[in-house]
Amino acid sequence: MCCLFAFILIVNKVMSWNIFFSQISQGFHVNLSFLSDFCCIYVSDDRGNMWLNDTIGVIPKNSWAIDPFGYSPTMAYLLRRMGFENMLIQRTHYELKKELALHKNLEYIWRQSWDSEETTDIFVHMMPFYSYDIPHTCGPEPAICCQFDFARMHGFAYERCPWNQHPVETNQDNMQERALKLLDQYRKKSTLYRTNTLLVPLGDDFRYISIDEAEAQFRNYQMLFDYINNNPNLNAEAKFGTLDDYFLTLREEADRINYSLPGEVGSGQVGGFPSLSGDFFTYADRQKDYWSGYYVSRPFFKAVDRVLEQTLRATEMLMALLLGYCQRSQCEKLPIGFSYKLTAARRNLALFQHHDGVTGTAKDHVVEDYGTRMHTSLQDLQNFMSKAIEVLLGIRHEKSDQNPSQFEPEQVRSKYDVQPVHRAISAPEGTAQSVILFNPLEQTRDEVVMVIVNRPDVTVLDANWTCVKSQVSPEWQHDKSKIFTGRHRVHWKASVPAMGLQTYYIANGFVGCEKAKPAKLKFFTKSNSFSCPTPYVCSKLEGDVAEIWNRHQTLIFDVEHGLLQKISGKDGSQDVVGEEIGMYSSRGSGAYLFIPNGDAQSIIQAGGQMVITEGPLMQEVYSYPKTAWDKTPISHSTRIYNGDNTIQEFLIEKEYHVELLGHDFNDRELIVRYKTDIDNKRILYSDLNGFQMSRRETYDKIPLQGNYYPMPSLAFMQGSKGHRFSVHSRQSLGVAGLKDGWLEIMLDRRLVSDDGRGLGQGVMDNRAMNVIFHILVESNISATSNPVSDHLPLNPSLLSHGVGAHLNYPLHAFIAKKPQEISVQPPSRSFSPLAGPLPCDLHVVSFKVPRPLKYSQQPLEDSRFVLILQRRNWDTSYCRKGRSQCSSIANEPVNIFYMFKALAVLNVRATSLNLLHEDTEMLGYIEQFGDVAQEGHVLIYPTELQAYKLELRP
Repeated sequence: MCCLFAFILIVNKVMSWNIFFSQISQGFHVNLSFLSDFCCIYVSDDRGNMWLNDTIGVIPKNSWAIDPFGYSPTMAYLLRRMGFENMLIQRTHYELKKELALHKNLEYIWRQSWDSEETTDIFVHMMPFYSYDIPHTCGPEPAICCQFDFARMHGFAYERCPWNQHPVETNQDNMQERALKLLDQYRKKSTLYRTNTLLVPLGDDFRYISIDEAEAQFRNYQMLFDYINNNPNLNAEAKFGTLDDYFLTLREEADRINYSLPGEVGSGQVGGFPSLSGDFFTYADRQKDYWSGYYVSRPFFKAVDRVLEQTLRATEMLMALLLGYCQRSQCEKLPIGFSYKLTAARRNLALFQHHDGVTGTAKDHVVEDYGTRMHTSLQDLQNFMSKAIEVLLGIRHEKSDQNPSQFEPEQVRSKYDVQPVHRAISAPEGTAQSVILFNPLEQTRDEVVMVIVNRPDVTVLDANWTCVKSQVSPEWQHDKSKIFTGRHRVHWKASVPAMGLQTYYIANGFVGCEKAKPAKLKFFTKSNSFSCPTPYVCSKLEGDVAEIWNRHQTLIFDVEHGLLQKISGKDGSQDVVGEEIGMYSSRGSGAYLFIPNGDAQSIIQAGGQMVITEGPLMQEVYSYPKTAWDKTPISHSTRIYNGDNTIQEFLIEKEYHVELLGHDFNDRELIVRYKTDIDNKRILYSDLNGFQMSRRETYDKIPLQGNYYPMPSLAFMQGSKGHRFSVHSRQSLGVAGLKDGWLEIMLDRRLVSDDGRGLGQGVMDNRAMNVIFHILVESNISATSNPVSDHLPLNPSLLSHGVGAHLNYPLHAFIAKKPQEISVQPPSRSFSPLAGPLPCDLHVVSFKVPRPLKYSQQPLEDSRFVLILQRRNWDTSYCRKGRSQCSSIANEPVNIFYMFKALAVLNVRATSLNLLHEDTEMLGYIEQFGDVAQEGHVLIYPTELQAYKLELRP
């Protein structure tokens, strides 16, 4: 919703009062959705803050976020590190509001759970009542408050008061009675807060659309204020003002009067208020109406959001590298020419972070607009990337943006609302087609990669024209009558430099190299309709169970149902992981609310089809299960990989193809459930914005839907002995741990009815989509805290962080539009910009040119580049090296001056996350942060983000 507000501030001076008025567009203030990953949030915020400063000379310091459905502490952290001082929030659980109001704790200091130094403290005002509209802001009685919404008088188009007591024009005859009635509501509201300063917002969705409306509110309130202010016996003063006026007045009062309660832990930043850590999920506004449905609503577009975010990050990185390494006018033509489209992509991503965007709670035509914008930007970004890689590899010598690229993205989307498909490589006899891989991560990446080919008899070569071992297997599709598409998947192990590029070739007819090794296939079907594709060897599965394995783990499946049953480790450990696919029936659910009618019921029946692919690099179980419907709503693949020194060899890849299409699935919500033997006491951990973890406990006293929590990218369970089961997701979903050892994740939902929260429609525009999980089973190697007794959140292991990074920041693949002759060997082409990989717990959140449109006009001393780093917080009771090639961790300072090869780093200045402040003490950072300009040494504490402006020269 778009909300415009005036503010009334009341100051009670030893019972004496003050009030303020202004119009604030929510769009100008930070409005963060927990669903986006924190990189996304950063993109949307710094652009908005910089726009405000550039356009009207304002640097915001107060956040106004009244309509997100629950709140994440990541939002509080980012705002604090942007230089914000105060926040206002509204939608938190009604029982929580009651509890906070009882102890006058609705205003508090929000502190991060890892922060023992009070560096992350930010002051928060929580609105106390049901809504942010005028009936619910002047005081506790909406029937009375509605009488003071003068836009509801006759002559305006707004709805009249539902309590049948309507506002009337204030005049000399009724002024005393009306003023005293309004002041009585103010006094009652003031008893919920500690100070004598009271905030009363005056507005609603889609308000102040005419001068007459604004004048009606102002005229009537000014008469009421005049009466209150001219009667000293009322001990109150009321004025119009801004949100900033409120926080300034409150802080001045808190400096004079100590409102602290005995034994209360407060903050050195603002005295007299309690400190609080944690998040506000899951939100309920009344009764058992929990807003956990929107965690999953329109998952297709939640996935597109994540793809756009990681593509934008990669594009900004390539643009910064282009400008950094060249810095001649001819080199600037390509990136500067693309600047307008880059700015549009940033805006389109930021737009979708709206609390009715990524949440999936917009009307169908609005969703279509969001989707179209994101699709356009994705195409633009990929088009630029395909040209940028030519320049960085030395292939493209003319730097104009007008000429078409020789490369195209390996995945293509034909429309805004369809899944991407892999382009097939079709190299005629005697030719090779090049594949360029870009690694957007800060460590060298060894990974088993895949491309699609039209014919299976191909060879893979590296940049030096050296043979690479590879595997070929069939490509499957969601069609039980024809599961083989006729195309083939080629896998090989690639190695790509940190933030760099590497070239590989798919050759046809190259002599002296072994061709891709065909996988062996085993199949199970009751219908005898399986047709073995050429050139593979097929055999029928015998027995009730089937296995796939690599050197670390063996997966055991129930053949009849095609579901995972057990994981065996190389050390002889046995982990029960009973996979179940089920559905909730939920006639009361809508886009916002999840209201199931009982528990989820399994939908998988004995029968169906199952195909096992066995090869040297990848093994897979593909299952097209039998269900009550002729076309099952789900099929799925489970894969494990072989590849020395890769992160992939430790994980299990699950890919669910979901088609919740058609009326058969009306008012159904599809879930996958992993039933393990971990004794976690119904405690799980899910992430907040991909930035930090939160502890989640399942409670019997609240309904099932209240025990569902957001899962933007990770959830895990841990047993009493440190055994851990983690699921990383490529998109935002919802998670629950309803029974001991269970981890349940909702995949999609199709809902006929509106749930009465303002959308006015159901969610029926489901799209076919793929949901990808990376599952990790770990055991700790040293003592660990007890998850049951320790209420602080646990952190992922170092390996788990690596798995999440690989999933959410994948390699970007581009293929040549035309094949080249094998007889003409091209020069070796790769690009490796870093002097060495960064420590494996140090993450480059962003490396970019924030103002590309002004790049050529900015002097060098302006520091035109920005680098934002995060130190990942990891659980040290798990393997330090993450069981992968982790050479160092960031306990020692990293020298930013020597980060790049052949690039000098100059003019380094620490800055806020929105790039508008350079007083790091004001931002709450520790003292050493400012030393980087002289010595180049960066030392970041776990979980923290730090931003630097810098200049680059070859």
